[in-house]
Amino acid sequence: MTPGTAVGDHLARSHPRRGSLERIDPLWVAGGLVLIAAVVYLLSHPDRANFYNHFVWQADAWLHGRVAITYPTVGAFRNDYFQDVFPLVDKPGFALVPFPPLPALILSPFVAVFGLATNAALIAALLGAINVGLCWRMVRRLTSRPGTALLATCFYGFGTVAWYAAMLGSTWFLAHVVASTFLFLAITAALDADRRTRSGSTEQTPGKWPVLDWISGHQFVAGLLFGMAALARLTTIFGAPFFLLVGGGGWWFRRAFSAGLGAAIPIALLLAYNLATTGHFFHPAYEYLYRNEYRPRPDLYRAEWAIEDPRYLPQNAAIMFLWPPHESPERQRLQCDGDPTTGPVGGPEYPPASGIGLLLDEHCAVIRPDPIGMSVLLASPGYLLALPALRRLGRRRLVAGAAIAVAAIALINLMHFSQGWVQFGYRFSNDFAPFALIPLTLGIARLGVRPLTVALVALSVAINAWGVYWGVTLGW
Repeated sequence: MTPGTAVGDHLARSHPRRGSLERIDPLWVAGGLVLIAAVVYLLSHPDRANFYNHFVWQADAWLHGRVAITYPTVGAFRNDYFQDVFPLVDKPGFALVPFPPLPALILSPFVAVFGLATNAALIAALLGAINVGLCWRMVRRLTSRPGTALLATCFYGFGTVAWYAAMLGSTWFLAHVVASTFLFLAITAALDADRRTRSGSTEQTPGKWPVLDWISGHQFVAGLLFGMAALARLTTIFGAPFFLLVGGGGWWFRRAFSAGLGAAIPIALLLAYNLATTGHFFHPAYEYLYRNEYRPRPDLYRAEWAIEDPRYLPQNAAIMFLWPPHESPERQRLQCDGDPTTGPVGGPEYPPASGIGLLLDEHCAVIRPDPIGMSVLLASPGYLLALPALRRLGRRRLVAGAAIAVAAIALINLMHFSQGWVQFGYRFSNDFAPFALIPLTLGIARLGVRPLTVALVALSVAINAWGVYWGVTLGW
């Protein structure tokens, strides 16, 4: 039995009249969700400037037989304004891109056709829409109630910063989108392997190769997909405890060994790539950039600390959990509530904003997002729906595995000096969102699709629509 199915079956029996969605083929629902997400993501930001497209330049360098990109370049295609590049002292005019290479690898076929004109942001939006379909596919493993799965999927696609990442699609956000793709695939593969083990299905291994008895083939695939996610976002690898507790193999050691063996392949390839291109297993560009370029907020940055430092935890936790929007700077310096006919002497005249203008008026809105970020719970209050499932943390390895994965990834991210500036919400939450959807889906299954659950998801969608609006309006 798939974890969480028992809860969904109970709710299905409790509400026999709610069966219209059950009659629709899940593949059709998945396709509809992908289509809706694609339309929303594309229309959210139709003028994709593709301003930061490091991965396009990286793919172009590979196709020309190089690792280093040409930098700084000025012309029809330029990158002289790029941040996060590592200029090569011994090769003037060239620089290394420090980010893990999977997004560039995915873009390579497009770059082979369109060259530097490849619109990475467009591909990010389309891949982000596919992620919504993959989310539906994953949560359907957790509950037999399509309504529950649909609500959880809508929350992910439109009530979290996955929307912001996909519609923007610049370098850092494209990496999140790609990592999420492989996380959804990996988690779903582990859930399927777990179901096969629970149903009594066994994997046969040749008797003359006893070492294969230690390997669950399905769990190996889950680990391989999980390792691929780390080739887009390194911090996702700290979600590994999930695959120790959930998946095929029958017992924890076989699960861990199988998944670890699969994940080791892409990780080894990444280390080999770093060694071949920089002479180091860990890319030296990060330390260089930390010391020479990164100054997002002087009041939050400490030059004497390391790039990953536990001393950053208190201030970064405040961003993740507490950071609010702020008053519009224009409102602070303009008379937005004065006499709209006269205004201040020598000053501009702005009529008072009212209604939705208090949130969306470019000049006189009361509040707008802070570029340093915004609390996860303020941006996506629907995450509170995970609480009923988390109460069973010690009794279900599925919930425990997901919770530990979320906590481990979040902890590592919170020790990083920067929390994703400039952004709406907390973009690092994309690293653990696929894991967080597990207790969230089970929480909705326990509570049922009712006004409270729908309201929290709807509120999350409205807040993220507001954030997307401001991100585009402010040119973030």
